[in-house]
Amino acid sequence: MTSPTAIKPEGAIAARRKLTNKLIAAKDAARLRPFFDPRMTLIAGDGSLLLGAEDVLAAFAGQFADKGFIAYVRTTEQIDLNAEGTRAAERGRWVGSWKDAAEQSGTYLATWKKVTGQWVIENELFVTLA
Repeated sequence: MTSPTAIKPEGAIAARRKLTNKLIAAKDAARLRPFFDPRMTLIAGDGSLLLGAEDVLAAFAGQFADKGFIAYVRTTEQIDLNAEGTRAAERGRWVGSWKDAAEQSGTYLATWKKVTGQWVIENELFVTLA
């Protein structure tokens, strides 16, 4: 029997996404590490490809060093799970903001997988639409 206080996978993933938003707003690249699979891939809004968590963390650190950067906020719209409850697809909207530049926004898709009881991001695709 499932505990009434047990968090469903969709809730756990949504909570982890909200926490990544907070860490990005705090400009804390190092604390993002546990959210990424070491072999993750990320396609940025400009189409560039980042391979591995180290490249993704370095890209965040570079953006955080930009005095004009404010934050990226990803808002989950849908989470779909596989039958085993070990992989999930998250779809949503993202917004990037800077002090002296136009806001950017679009759609994203993330692949999450459960590793030793914790959800980590395996892939992310960001499409800039505005």
